Amino acid sequence: MPELPKTPSEALEFLKKNNIKWVDLQFTDLPGRLQHITIPASEFTEESFKTGFGKLDGSSIKGFTTIYESDMVLRPVASTMALIPWTPGVARVITEVHWGGGRGRFERDPRNIAETAEKHQENEGYVSFFGPELEFFIFDKVELDAALPQSGTGYKVYAREAPWSKNGSFIIRYKEGYYPAPPVDQVMDIRLEAINTLVDYFGFYIEATHHEVATAGQGEIDFRFSTMVDTADKVQTLKYVLKNVAAKHGMVATFMPKPIYGDNGTGMHTHFSLWTKDGKKNLMYDPNDEYAELSQIGRYIVGGLLEHGRALSAIVSPTTNSYRRLIPGFEAPVYLVWSKSNRSAAIRIPAYYKGMEKAKRLEYRPPDPSSNPYLGFAAMLMAALDGIKKKTDPGDPIDENIYHMSEEKKKQLKIKELPRSLDEALDELESDNEFLKPVFNSSILSAYIDLKREEARVLQQYPHPMEIYYYLDV
Repeated sequence: MPELPKTPSEALEFLKKNNIKWVDLQFTDLPGRLQHITIPASEFTEESFKTGFGKLDGSSIKGFTTIYESDMVLRPVASTMALIPWTPGVARVITEVHWGGGRGRFERDPRNIAETAEKHQENEGYVSFFGPELEFFIFDKVELDAALPQSGTGYKVYAREAPWSKNGSFIIRYKEGYYPAPPVDQVMDIRLEAINTLVDYFGFYIEATHHEVATAGQGEIDFRFSTMVDTADKVQTLKYVLKNVAAKHGMVATFMPKPIYGDNGTGMHTHFSLWTKDGKKNLMYDPNDEYAELSQIGRYIVGGLLEHGRALSAIVSPTTNSYRRLIPGFEAPVYLVWSKSNRSAAIRIPAYYKGMEKAKRLEYRPPDPSSNPYLGFAAMLMAALDGIKKKTDPGDPIDENIYHMSEEKKKQLKIKELPRSLDEALDELESDNEFLKPVFNSSILSAYIDLKREEARVLQQYPHPMEIYYYLDV
């Protein structure tokens, strides 16, 4: 693992020691995409870590500011400084976004929301840990025809191990991608190069990587859990690294939730635990609980996530494509229930080990990696804390496959479903957001909802290619 800097002085020494000429200032926009500007390393001083760099036109960034208040400052976070191995002489650093003119922190900076959430939980006496499982696809090529949408749109995916591939000697049939060994797994080398880069240059502790259930190069990378802001930084870094490693090999890595028909989509199942502020006691663990060693506080946390699950969807499943993943039969959570080891439930209490306090957690399965991790993790935490505050009863666990349950039985058990579209999820967020307000300011909530409404509206205007197939003869 590399010696990464922690303080401004160590970051300056790091730049000097590695002969860095240029530094990428990176930040995340409101939808969750990583943005950057590159500046000379010679501009970095101890003072610049306090004052930042006045380099950003906020009016050009989605969800940020208007043209008449566009001057913004990027303030580097020294502990995120790292080398970019595929571009010699260049380092990157994640930045906080501040208003220009000394007006303080920018309210719509997603990282600011996660930082505010961490302060809020500390004031409440807690610390939380997040462990996301990032899934993705690695394609050989994607051809997109959308230049003149009036004349028709379409896309074609090329993937060496897919059933439709004409080049591969080995294929992976639909839903049989978990876990074939090479040479059937034909993208292992890309995943390995990505995780080696994350370990050697960015200080990650990787727990596992493997092929996922779907064909066409679906994979997963799991890294060691951490605190909220650090985990969100790592999500952005992992996506950045994997996309660049794939591009280096002439391939395309995508975190789009549902890029292909007829097989599993891409999720970001997120493991969550809540501890006392000193980190000495897992508040979700009760060795005397016979069902899942889950404490009463743990049950309240589950209750809060289920109670606000439909509103959370707008943040953790934030694209129109997310709702093509959230359908029965593809290992995607559709039902707002909880269970031990049941992967058809929205919340699973992992039961790999017994009697291990440090391992007790829940797995929230609705999120996908198109979400903004700073907003998604903060929203999850606030739902959990609201559950504790209101002592929300999660109801009885459901230990059977809900996909195979009759509609009558689901009604008897009062099982709620996740929204079926982005618009429906945004409706829920507009009517259920009080639990977010200690951390999510009204400015970011309003901007986020407006941005996503417009996204849904625009995409709603385009005829789907399969509508031509089904309806051309009406």
